Amino acid sequence: MKIRTAAAVLAARITGYICKKMGRQGVTWAGKIALKINPDILRDLSSQVREKIFVTCGTNGKTTTNNMLCAALEAEGKKVICNHTGSNMLNGVVAAFVLGAKWNGTLDADYACIEVDEASTRYIFPAIQPDYMVLTNLFRDQLDRYGEIDITMNILEEMIRKVPDMKLIVNGDDALSAYLAMDSGNAYVTYGISQPVMKSAANEIREGRFCKRCGERLSYRFYHYSQLGDYSCPKCGFARPALQYDATDVKVQDQLSFTVEDKHIVANYKGFYNVYNILAAYAGVRTAGFSGSRFNDMLKRFNPENGRMESFRISGTSVILNLAKNPAGFNQNISAVMQDASPKDIIIAINDNAQDGIDISWLWDVDFDLLADPSVKSITVSGIRCQDMRLRMKYVDIPSMLEKDVEKAIRSRVADGVGNLYVLVNYTALFSTRNILKRLEGEKE
Repeated sequence: MKIRTAAAVLAARITGYICKKMGRQGVTWAGKIALKINPDILRDLSSQVREKIFVTCGTNGKTTTNNMLCAALEAEGKKVICNHTGSNMLNGVVAAFVLGAKWNGTLDADYACIEVDEASTRYIFPAIQPDYMVLTNLFRDQLDRYGEIDITMNILEEMIRKVPDMKLIVNGDDALSAYLAMDSGNAYVTYGISQPVMKSAANEIREGRFCKRCGERLSYRFYHYSQLGDYSCPKCGFARPALQYDATDVKVQDQLSFTVEDKHIVANYKGFYNVYNILAAYAGVRTAGFSGSRFNDMLKRFNPENGRMESFRISGTSVILNLAKNPAGFNQNISAVMQDASPKDIIIAINDNAQDGIDISWLWDVDFDLLADPSVKSITVSGIRCQDMRLRMKYVDIPSMLEKDVEKAIRSRVADGVGNLYVLVNYTALFSTRNILKRLEGEKE
């Protein structure tokens, strides 16, 4: 088996190298080739991790949280295997291990931080037997792929129960995630924000409004956004659990800051949702037994990549790229954009490829009316479903320009915009748009 493992690693690394030379991401192909040669490659390599394996699941925030947790562990002097690119299905997870292994099939890693697609847990959990699972949140996402949220919850519940020694690190402000943790029988710790910070839109979509334990409608003392907040069931007593890692004195301005366990955490990011991502990573590194004393230093160096509030500078224009793939995530993206009171241009690119979900009806649950602000100087709609996006903007009486080609849209706004550009894209538009921005950033003015 060691020979097959070495052969699988070699073939995968060659595949990854060729794909990179061709300008393609190549991660999933590397994993696919490795599995063809050795179907047990994931079990073989993950068993070589010397200390602990983390998995990060949830609808929104997986990539940022997972990468931040990896960086926090590395700041503690640990060697970590991580699927940084966000390729979180079976082939992508396998690729993280094979591309991180040596040519002879051996792995030199203390920890693994692996982002896992919820539906793919069925294939990944049995092979890697995680020690810890970070659960960020559970929102409605890609109805044609995942179905209703209860289906995702059922899958996660089944897989959590199959790894009874796995400790859960769960967002206590999310009633759905908290219920899974409480009902699983696994040990768990919680993180969250115990006091209200920002006013939540009254018309915002609320998942899980009914108690998963008895079916009664939940009562909320306050919402942070979507269904995240301080909830309780008036019938059976189910309620937000006590928070072991509670963010207090939360500030959401040009930078984010909060206090947890008497540590003042500061990060140069936008978006209230990133408080949860940072807090989840902090809870993860603390649960693993580290003091967290290096966490702030890690945040100063941490550079969000792969289109998660990633910054570019093109011909004097500041460009921010961010992923927005479901109503809860898109609303938080809009909130983050509108924190910037300066004049701005916005490009919204929507595709409907298989990985995006071909059902884009979720666009009608996004609060695009919040973009009707004098600081928004232009909105350009792009991507495969640009006409649908343009119609959605028309229904909130916001004019938009149409340019199906994302590169042309970016070039136009760089040449004739206000010098401050936000590009919001859904999943399959992310990698290609990021490549365009990196290439344009490298061009001489």
